[in-house]
Amino acid sequence: MRFRRTTLLTVFCGSLVVGVGMAPSYALPGAVLYVGLLVAVVAARRRGLAAAAGCMAFGLSIGLLRGAVFVRHQAEFAALYGQQITLTARALTDATYNTNKQFTFDAGDVTLPDERTLHGVISVSGSGENGVFEGDILEITGKLQPTLGAAQARMSYANFSLMEHQVSIISTVRRSFAAGLQNALPEPAGSFGLGLLTGQRSTLPDSTKLTLQMVGLTHVIAVSGYNMTIMLRASKRSFGRISKRLSLALSFTLMILFLMITGLSASIVRAAIVSGISLLATYYGREIKPLLLILAAAALTAYAKPYFVWSDAGWYLSFLAFGGVLIVSPLVAARVRGRWRESTLVAIGIESISAEIATLPYVLHTFGQMTAVGLLANVVVVAFIPFAMMACMVAGLAGIFMPVLCGWLAWPATLLLTYMLDTSTLLSRIPHVFHQNLYLTTAGMYCAYAAVIALAVALSFKHRLQSGILTDKNYLQPTAQSTSLAASLERMRIT
Repeated sequence: MRFRRTTLLTVFCGSLVVGVGMAPSYALPGAVLYVGLLVAVVAARRRGLAAAAGCMAFGLSIGLLRGAVFVRHQAEFAALYGQQITLTARALTDATYNTNKQFTFDAGDVTLPDERTLHGVISVSGSGENGVFEGDILEITGKLQPTLGAAQARMSYANFSLMEHQVSIISTVRRSFAAGLQNALPEPAGSFGLGLLTGQRSTLPDSTKLTLQMVGLTHVIAVSGYNMTIMLRASKRSFGRISKRLSLALSFTLMILFLMITGLSASIVRAAIVSGISLLATYYGREIKPLLLILAAAALTAYAKPYFVWSDAGWYLSFLAFGGVLIVSPLVAARVRGRWRESTLVAIGIESISAEIATLPYVLHTFGQMTAVGLLANVVVVAFIPFAMMACMVAGLAGIFMPVLCGWLAWPATLLLTYMLDTSTLLSRIPHVFHQNLYLTTAGMYCAYAAVIALAVALSFKHRLQSGILTDKNYLQPTAQSTSLAASLERMRIT
């Protein structure tokens, strides 16, 4: 048996992610790393079972060793849980008010009084200053407690004082644009538009957040690959016919600027990795196998921050949604015949239900909730998001540079955002559309995903796939919009 290079790379990436996930429970001698590398190199030319085993051993060992480093970092936090301490940290986000009317923000670069550094993120809520902005250096006093999610610890009811205020041009521009947009648009349309463009949802009313959650549209205000690919698609259409090199350079420039303006949130970094790999592959005329693309992005993010694999539900939801959109959706869309095949609404519907199929078992297992109108809401709302984003950009710039005329220039954004919010509210009022406390057991979740994988394999055999990793040599054919990986990336929505 002879494996393709892409298959071996897929095995390596998947093994690395598994190794990171096993790190908190298993220790690994460093010598195993070199043994796995040696086997992989020696057997690479033949690309047989030995090469696959070597890639697996090499990936597992790298993941285990990388995870062991962060296990030690986590232990440093755990040793301080329950203690009242004073530390110095840098604010990673602008502070917002939480439900207890306290400022809340994430802090990093944590330094203890004895000059020890803690590697991780602390979620802080408390008082002591009139405002906290990204980049501020603070002295924080409070009780360190364990937490769930991407942060490694939390401090509630903490007291903090400003030590140094660091002004960032990017954060200043971001705040100016947010102020301009909210000046031009009425509430809650202004906060909703800001969420579409930058992913900021702290200013949204709780009732609006609940409405979007009930109809399955929370992902539209979580800045993600969908926001980014709208921008990249415009760049490709404008400059792709002139010069591939110019189009690639402009796309990467826009991507970097987008990252700087929106902030380096986990979801947007994941989307940037996937989009970047796809852009490079397209530039060099290479086909991208969806499973390899997903696992490569997962391996890069897991290696950079193993905490994602251990405790970040958003990380899992992102890549499950990737799998639904990039693997399941094209297989389902290929079964569509006739004029419906080229319909944008049909494509959005297929991608929405594919993402829902891929994420629902995990959502039920973790959160115990689901919506019955998610597919309908995505079809009737998501199609208007590109136009709403463009209109919001115009409204925000008008609010900054032409405040006298911003009301007139903002009416298209007001119209679109009002339609999207009113439609969401109307759907949320349908009886019994949102169900809670429907928890799925771990065994049930695994069985559900086994069924999803079996469905994907069955559909792939229908189309005579040439590879064993759920990819098709015709995956990137541009004749069918819904079966194109590029088109899927353009409409991708990450939770």
